[in-house]
Amino acid sequence: MKTAELQIGCQTFTWEMLGTKWTGGPDDLVRAIAAGGYSGIEITDTMIGDYAGRPDAFARTLSDAGLSLVSFAFGSSSGFTLPEQLTADLEAARRWVDFAAHFPGALVSMGSATVVSPGARPDKFAAAADCYNRASEIGRAASVTVAVHPSSHHNTLLFTREDYDALFALLDPQVGWVPDTGHILRGGQVMGDTLAAFRDRIRYVHLKDVDARGDWAMLGAGVCDVRAVIDVVRSAPLFNGWIVVEEESDKAGEDPAAAVRVNRETLRALGH
Repeated sequence: MKTAELQIGCQTFTWEMLGTKWTGGPDDLVRAIAAGGYSGIEITDTMIGDYAGRPDAFARTLSDAGLSLVSFAFGSSSGFTLPEQLTADLEAARRWVDFAAHFPGALVSMGSATVVSPGARPDKFAAAADCYNRASEIGRAASVTVAVHPSSHHNTLLFTREDYDALFALLDPQVGWVPDTGHILRGGQVMGDTLAAFRDRIRYVHLKDVDARGDWAMLGAGVCDVRAVIDVVRSAPLFNGWIVVEEESDKAGEDPAAAVRVNRETLRALGH
């Protein structure tokens, strides 16, 4: 079986997690990620800044830095689980699909379904699936793949393997998945089993690490078997070859640019 050629990208959440301590802009992110030795960037609606309405300008900035746009990621205050906000969420999906369509091969990543209101969990899974499915239809019309990125953060609806099973059973086949190694491990899941169970949905990967207690760790300093993850995903039929490194450890909070440089060196030491 032919395996995908790997490319290494970087997610901008490493800077976003600084909150108000981060005073830079998207140009600073592009420069730091390019200097860190990466080939691609995944940027979020929070960090895109004034490029939000200027995709062609952002494309020129990335080209000048030698970077590709891997994916555009966005979330919602609805947690994608409030039916009364479905219209607004789909309007946001259309906006970012239209943005990503300016970048050949770029995807749109929708954040984790999250519990933001009272109510039965099955209803929330149904609402999230409806939102993801409809967003994927919007993407398909523009030749942009839409994928789901589950999280282990506060109030996530997608934490355990049972949660993944519940959502993915409701998703249309064209809806992609961005497995995140850190969130999978924090949810107490068996990495190989979860990746294998939904391998046909894998589009690209978020790679990060945690220690045995589930606390964020620098890549290679925790329990994530990076080689095993890469071996599994490379043979997934729709995997596009992008490994996107995301760093949320305390060291990233101290110096994001330095942290992502170290992670890139870690992957090079592993032959990537």
